[in-house]
Amino acid sequence: MLKEISIGLVLAAVISLVIMGYDITPFLFLAAVGGGLYYFARMRGMVSTKNFEGGTGVARQEISFGDIGGQDSAIQELKEALDFIKNHYSIRRLGIRPLKGILLTGPPGTGKTLMARAAAGYTDAAFIAASGSEFIEMYAGVGAQRVRKLFQTARDTAKRQNKNNALIFIDEIEILGGKRGQTTSHLEYDQTLNQLLVEMDGLKVDDKIRVLLVAATNRSDMLDPALLRPGRFDRRVKVDLPDKVGRLEILKLHTRNKPMAADVKLEVVAKDTFGFSGAHLESLANESAILAMREDCKEISQHHFNESIDKVMMGGILDRRPSEAEMRRIAIHESAHALLSELVRCGSVSTLTVTPRGDALGYMRQTPEDDTYLYTKEYLENQIAVMLAGSVAEEMILGSRSTGSHGDFEQAMRAAETILRSGMSDLGVVCPESLPQELKYQTLTAIVKTQEERARKYISDSKHVFSHIVDILLEKEKITGEQFRAIISEHLEQAS
Repeated sequence: MLKEISIGLVLAAVISLVIMGYDITPFLFLAAVGGGLYYFARMRGMVSTKNFEGGTGVARQEISFGDIGGQDSAIQELKEALDFIKNHYSIRRLGIRPLKGILLTGPPGTGKTLMARAAAGYTDAAFIAASGSEFIEMYAGVGAQRVRKLFQTARDTAKRQNKNNALIFIDEIEILGGKRGQTTSHLEYDQTLNQLLVEMDGLKVDDKIRVLLVAATNRSDMLDPALLRPGRFDRRVKVDLPDKVGRLEILKLHTRNKPMAADVKLEVVAKDTFGFSGAHLESLANESAILAMREDCKEISQHHFNESIDKVMMGGILDRRPSEAEMRRIAIHESAHALLSELVRCGSVSTLTVTPRGDALGYMRQTPEDDTYLYTKEYLENQIAVMLAGSVAEEMILGSRSTGSHGDFEQAMRAAETILRSGMSDLGVVCPESLPQELKYQTLTAIVKTQEERARKYISDSKHVFSHIVDILLEKEKITGEQFRAIISEHLEQAS
């Protein structure tokens, strides 16, 4: 408002001078020169216009560690580090050096930013947030100046809020703190990182405003070693993907403000969402509510969650409709995946559909038996057989394969390479880098060929039930795991 009033007064003064007969050319010349100098100074970084996010937003959002689910161990480790700040007087009495930095590492969407905000509330600190990309520009010196301003802004904000602590959060710090010497065009990246190191070294235990730097990254391998040494980032907290118990806790947090139907089983949803981050689970709960609204339902039901899992994983349903011949090929392909999946682990099929969604014309979704982090040779071989079953069934029934199997082949070869690298192939323990390419190719091909023949034999022995499943899938377009297993059981009873 003040800016608009000032512009109006200047224009009014100029018009008045013109009406009174004054020559305003010198004034216009001076104004042009002043504007040019201001623009040049701003581009060179002499005039700073970058504003960082202040800590007042934390009070409005009231984020605490209780609002973050599925990260109990990470929160506990972070709290232990933050207690050094809360117990400031004990630290000084025992001569403990204060923590200067805490690095949060982990995949995207796991809650690193939320944990930083909760840490500010836990320590009663002013919160200043920035992104690593805000410090990098083509002009030398701009990034270093913004680093200095960031730390000064944190101290000033804490002083205005009458707080003794300030917490600076830098997201995507790998942009700002990448390894030095990799950029040869100019040293702007290195100068910016050097300034950050200097600012961290300047943090003292007896500072009037105690500043803590919290940074987040999902590429810790890119960070400069000088940034990670003790005395700078003293703690590294791993914020990993949640396990099944953690996913259930996150789902409860994101559904507490939503009306739930009696048939909803969040434990089942948590089991079906292996590999989901907190952001994925929040999107899942939101998509379920949107789907219930579209159907004009007053409550969110279990089928809304099941549909939303597919949407978050695969994408939305597409309008395109394959031809009748393509639909039959897709049904044969996905039915073969499902049959082999049930063979290697009964009850593993969750959904079977020929409805195009995302980049897939159809898909078979498996239910994880449990969160698995170590894989045996038998498990990997079973997965290879499941992946190859679709293309094998196409060749056996339709006489040819299609391009829809290329993704299955890539996954099968990656699983076979995992067997090789883990020393579980016929070669035993090997160094993949020193292994001759021809021998490596032959070993991987042999693993895949063995499982391909295994899939071929099982599909040949199950042709009758296989054809029945394909017909039902083409008619309904989507079959749940329970329906799929009921079809198999019914066919086995009739056969006996």
